[in-house]
Amino acid sequence: MRRPHVFITRRIPETGVRLLQAACDVTAWDDDLPPSYDTLRAQAQDCDGLLALLTDRIDAALMDACPRLRVVSNMAVGFDNIDIAAATARGILVGNTPDVLTEATADLAFALLLAAARRIPEGVDVVRADRWQTWGPLLLLGRDVHHATLGIVGLGRIGQEMARRARGFSMRLLYADPTRKPAVEAELGIAHVPFEELLRQSDFISIHAPLTDGTRGLFGAQAFAQMKPAAILINTARGPIVQTDALIAALREGTIGGAALDVTDPEPLRADHPLVNLSNCIVVPHIGSATMQARGRMSELAARNILAGLHGALPPACVNPSAAGTGRQAQPRDYEI
Repeated sequence: MRRPHVFITRRIPETGVRLLQAACDVTAWDDDLPPSYDTLRAQAQDCDGLLALLTDRIDAALMDACPRLRVVSNMAVGFDNIDIAAATARGILVGNTPDVLTEATADLAFALLLAAARRIPEGVDVVRADRWQTWGPLLLLGRDVHHATLGIVGLGRIGQEMARRARGFSMRLLYADPTRKPAVEAELGIAHVPFEELLRQSDFISIHAPLTDGTRGLFGAQAFAQMKPAAILINTARGPIVQTDALIAALREGTIGGAALDVTDPEPLRADHPLVNLSNCIVVPHIGSATMQARGRMSELAARNILAGLHGALPPACVNPSAAGTGRQAQPRDYEI
């Protein structure tokens, strides 16, 4: 019996790699940039497991080109890059990495809120450009964060952690979510309101919703027109939730006060992109979970998802448990693990 073969689509922390190497033959893509779709298909065609990132498109055609594939583990919370229905139909288990990056991402979201409110990147630029002449009473006036109103769009794990951080600044908390969470409301002192009401009342709006058909393009010209003129938008969720052209127009015209983005549409943005060059917009390169501890935990959980699926068990963080015992999962294994 052979050992199972796993392909990892990028360099990841060694914690997860070592777990996989102990039980599997592992091939890893050794480049900072992701493999092309055709390269991914070629590399994964004989694989039993695939450890993917959100930059990898895992669709039905790729699954059909990889007949041995039994489990895909996305080293991310989101999994909109994977065709879950196609995976389930083929008996391919899909895992993700929730919880282990929750607090790190919430930390970054609140850091972006503070940086935008107090115009910190602009202040750094003033000093670096040797334009700091003296203390000035009107120099780089920002906005108070304490006692301001924070609207959270999507009160999942990360949204709840964002609310906990905001409580330390005595912020008034609102949230919009299709599912009400009375226990969380009571714990955090956060009020559920319709999306339009959240837009009208919030001084800061932080997006923590998944990318779905319902949230794609949620923030466009109509939403920006309902926001306060001084409001600041923070997005650490998914770029396509915000309509890029509409955001550019809203920032240029003063419809809203500012934005702070960890995710964009498209990604990456080049240095000459309008969002990068607007003084009232902060853009960082999708680093929400980028702490050594969080990325290490992500790689470990992603690996454990793979190993469980190869054993025929449910991954610890399984997206599609209904795939268990069906299709490829129901077939005899030709490897030993």
